Amino acid sequence: MGAILLEYAWVLLVLVGLEGILAADNAVVMAVMVRHLPGEQKKKALFYGLAAAFIFRFAALFMITLLVGVWQIQALGAAYLLFIAFKHIYDQRKGRGDGTVLKVKKGSGFWTTVLKIEVADIAFAVDSMLAAVALALTLPHLGNANIGGINAGPFVVMLSGGLIGVVIMRFAAHKFVQLLETYPQLETAAFIIVGWVGVKLLVMTLSHEKIHVLPHDFPHSFTWTVIFWSVLVGIVAVGAWAGLRDHKE
Repeated sequence: MGAILLEYAWVLLVLVGLEGILAADNAVVMAVMVRHLPGEQKKKALFYGLAAAFIFRFAALFMITLLVGVWQIQALGAAYLLFIAFKHIYDQRKGRGDGTVLKVKKGSGFWTTVLKIEVADIAFAVDSMLAAVALALTLPHLGNANIGGINAGPFVVMLSGGLIGVVIMRFAAHKFVQLLETYPQLETAAFIIVGWVGVKLLVMTLSHEKIHVLPHDFPHSFTWTVIFWSVLVGIVAVGAWAGLRDHKE
């Protein structure tokens, strides 16, 4: 029993680290979505969005066998994130090309923004729980109790890792909001990251067993992991350099 509990503790630690990494790109998306709201409304929108993230991750564990077959959820998330990223860059370039100063556009209302966050949360919840299931189902069973078709032991580990990931996302999202307020020049880099996260969801959609444009295991392969994080780090580095240069000027 001691060896089993040690294995559970190790998998939970790895899962928390994995959820923390996944929470980083989720947090950037949230920060970008609420950027146009007044101070107090930003906090409320993030609170409602993160509360929904708890609920969606809990529900995703119960429904994971059904959600795995619904590739349209990730396709919708990918399309939405790519749309808002390209729209921002297009609007920015159009304003510069006309020789006009870009005006701050009125963003979506409070509840519309919350709804957008929750739609993105659904796609992120499926992504997060798929990673958790792949990791935790390697654990030995504890007892005979099952929850949502999954043994109670691995279920608790997956749920704990997912909820800890949401807590990490909460603090990360607030930090990203503060960063965008202090350095608004970083907004374009943030939108490019949002688009790149959309590409990540698109890759998962294309590798779905019902689509099968890409190999089924490709989204979790070493090759794609290196590509995704290398590009992400590159976007952050170039965006930070350009943003800090503009801020200094």
